[in-house]
Amino acid sequence: MSSNSYDGEYMGRIIGKFGFVAVKGSSSRNAVRALLGLRRALEAGWTVAFTLDGPRGPRYKVKPGPVALARSSGVPLSTFHIAVDRAWVLNTWDRLIIPKPFSRVLMRFGKLIVVPRDATDEDLDRYQNELQDSLDRVREFAEANIHKVGSAEFPYCE
Repeated sequence: MSSNSYDGEYMGRIIGKFGFVAVKGSSSRNAVRALLGLRRALEAGWTVAFTLDGPRGPRYKVKPGPVALARSSGVPLSTFHIAVDRAWVLNTWDRLIIPKPFSRVLMRFGKLIVVPRDATDEDLDRYQNELQDSLDRVREFAEANIHKVGSAEFPYCE
């Protein structure tokens, strides 16, 4: 999901290079329209991604939109986090990071979370909590192990 701003347009072009589609919208403005756009993109065979903590935070706090989209589309959810060993950190609410040249990164993915189409509103709360737990786990792992990337302790990276 990408905002209608200049920054959103710029980010939309970048994510398009990675095989994602930019759907215009925001969870704070026209959220239903944005979720419908994401669902249409999924039905067209695109991969969609958006930040789980929304455009205003709080940082790393999962919002309900992804779980609602998973229920309506039948597409499973997954979380990921990218840790960087050396980066510039912007003074924004989300502490946006820009990796410095030649930085090492560790990307950790969470398990797939399937939300049934017949899930109740109570169930959605449980799936949102499961998504939050997954995000917390992948973030903690990546941040705790970034210093091991490329060493004999962590041979999983080439």
